[in-house]
Amino acid sequence: MKRLRVVVVAAAALIALLPVTAQADTGYPDPLAISGQQIIHDPAVIALKSGGCAAYSTGGVIGARLSKDLRHWTDAGNAFAEPPAWWFEYNDTGDPWAPDISYRAGRYWLYYAVSSWGTNHSAIGVATSPSGLPGTWTDQGKVFTSGTTDSWNAIDPAIVRADGRLWMSFGSYWTGIRMVELSPVTGKALPGAGVHHLATRPDAPYAVEGPSVVRHGRYYYLFASYDACCAGVNSTYKIRVGRSTAITGPYTDSKGTSLLEGGGDLLLAGHGRYLGTGGESVFRTRGQDWLAYHYYDAEDNGTPKLGLNRLGWVHDWPVVK
Repeated sequence: MKRLRVVVVAAAALIALLPVTAQADTGYPDPLAISGQQIIHDPAVIALKSGGCAAYSTGGVIGARLSKDLRHWTDAGNAFAEPPAWWFEYNDTGDPWAPDISYRAGRYWLYYAVSSWGTNHSAIGVATSPSGLPGTWTDQGKVFTSGTTDSWNAIDPAIVRADGRLWMSFGSYWTGIRMVELSPVTGKALPGAGVHHLATRPDAPYAVEGPSVVRHGRYYYLFASYDACCAGVNSTYKIRVGRSTAITGPYTDSKGTSLLEGGGDLLLAGHGRYLGTGGESVFRTRGQDWLAYHYYDAEDNGTPKLGLNRLGWVHDWPVVK
């Protein structure tokens, strides 16, 4: 349930340069040292056709950051100048959460969620842009919704293509991670499309959310954020992963445990100053896969910041570097 508004607004004026510090005793590598605008939550990063990278995030009207080299990031404002009117059906402020960005059919597609903390009266929307840059997005309306009678929560969208079809994973708490097929033309849920169940936890509140599905070799990999975000240094977010040969699952971890039965290999957890690692996305630039996520900086009052690690593959399983 990654509702961040208060944390991001309170921290928006803070900018710091991350030092490089070894954390060999934790078993996890530190994120790439970056400078400039580091404050972010739920980052979705993409390499732009025009060069450089864009990161969109929770906070503002979908906050935007730009970088030419992944190391220095500038604040680029927001995707939208103001919230589309329909967002206010789902919360009083019109604040959007947890975007996902992708490119297909000659356009960039920005998916996002609107909801309120603690409810699954939620909606996922989509906007399109010719360049992927802030201020160029045209909202296309609702993609998929959930209501209080549903057993899932329509937030935290992530898009993936598989065998010529378009899919969206989503979900937060309730019964965990789900997936629905989208129209490749409209980018919206197909009428009557079934909702597939990908991952959950054995006990309420089923604390798993923020999926990202990518293909590597013959497998699809489901990355997700487990446990609690949005509590600064008290956040317990961590990233787990499972894989499947079919886009709709079943997804299992390296021991063969289903992600529907609480499985999932631990990929990255808090260590040193980098606490509550989650809200992840996977992107590729210059032939290298990267894991983007936020962490809460224990040396800066728990301010959420951008984490970037190279993503490698060992025996067909991802590892952070």
